[in-house]
Amino acid sequence: MRLDLNKLDHLIAVAEEGSVTRAAARLHLSQQALSTSIRVLEREVGVPLLERGTAGVTVLPAGAALIEDARVLNGMARAALRRARQTGRGETLTLRIGHTPAVTGDELVTLLAPVTDAHPDVTPEIHQRYPSELTAALLAGDLDLGLCRGMAPAHGLTRTTLGHQRLHIAVACDHPLAARTSVALPELAQESFLVWGDPGRSGYTDLLVDHCRDAGFEPETARTLRQGTPPVTAVIGTRHIAFVTTPPGPAAGGKAHVLPLEPPVHAPLRALYLPQTTCPSRTTFLTHVRL
Repeated sequence: MRLDLNKLDHLIAVAEEGSVTRAAARLHLSQQALSTSIRVLEREVGVPLLERGTAGVTVLPAGAALIEDARVLNGMARAALRRARQTGRGETLTLRIGHTPAVTGDELVTLLAPVTDAHPDVTPEIHQRYPSELTAALLAGDLDLGLCRGMAPAHGLTRTTLGHQRLHIAVACDHPLAARTSVALPELAQESFLVWGDPGRSGYTDLLVDHCRDAGFEPETARTLRQGTPPVTAVIGTRHIAFVTTPPGPAAGGKAHVLPLEPPVHAPLRALYLPQTTCPSRTTFLTHVRL
């Protein structure tokens, strides 16, 4: 028995919308056609996938399991179709890279330099995405590679560590610490750390908090309002401090200052991708990039 990708799309839509009515509108189908498609899929699978009720639709455990794999299958199919079209049209190789805000644009330029120098036929397309958006785009086949620091790989994705980068501390130019040449992490026990995701909900934040705990203190954290901007800019105009990978010295046009941590503390740089898909440009990137 072969699964119909269209029916899997229908199941995913109903699960995401929580309603056959809303899912039918999203898919531009009649409710009857969508309901029939789901019933046929359930017969093919042999077990109930959804529970219909007056309050809407509830995904059953079997449905949740199928949806997880369906997202991976759909992403693989889209990637295969895109590769065939590129090959048939003789198009140049592109590498669609997504990165979380924790990985800066400057870092990406440095990472890509050895790849494009050795393979000038590879054209990178760079997209910044928040973690949930990055996962969704990778699973959908809309990105070839995702760069992150603390994200756990979703079902169907593989994660590999490219290396580790040294962390520093950013402060506003008028912060008392700005006059220092370096700082030790235990000295920051009374400071407030800016983070981009709440502890317990962000793998990268949890990694940074663990560094503080290893240094002997429980850090005070505050979620920055400057989401999506270079991390070093988050401290401008505040008394907060932030972990960054920006090199030590003046930053952000002199409005911030970056201090090295002594002894050094590091954060990983990781790549996420769909391992079952074939992507020569991604293989090239993973082969050449090691920190």
